[in-house]
Amino acid sequence: MIAKTPPPPYYAVIFTSLRSDGDNGYAAMAHKMDELASKQPGYLGMESVREELGVSVSYWDSLEAIKNWKNNLEHLEAQRHGKEFWYTHYKTRICKVEREYEL
Repeated sequence: MIAKTPPPPYYAVIFTSLRSDGDNGYAAMAHKMDELASKQPGYLGMESVREELGVSVSYWDSLEAIKNWKNNLEHLEAQRHGKEFWYTHYKTRICKVEREYEL
């Protein structure tokens, strides 16, 4: 589903990843993080796809909101598990959305 975001400007966090083999609790934690993120101040929505490469884009109203989410204690635990068990490689990019177009 395409996230319903407000008119720009706002921020996007783009998380791309390559998964390791096996679930190792990934699906349950991903669901928990989706729910937790949606309750954070400044959260605007998320889009995610996974084939061989996973891409998740979360939208936020400020850089401060992104920083607060990154430092959320439960999210820090998920990040630790990601490094240890779930990802063979990942990259996070943060950008400011200045324009958008839709059909």
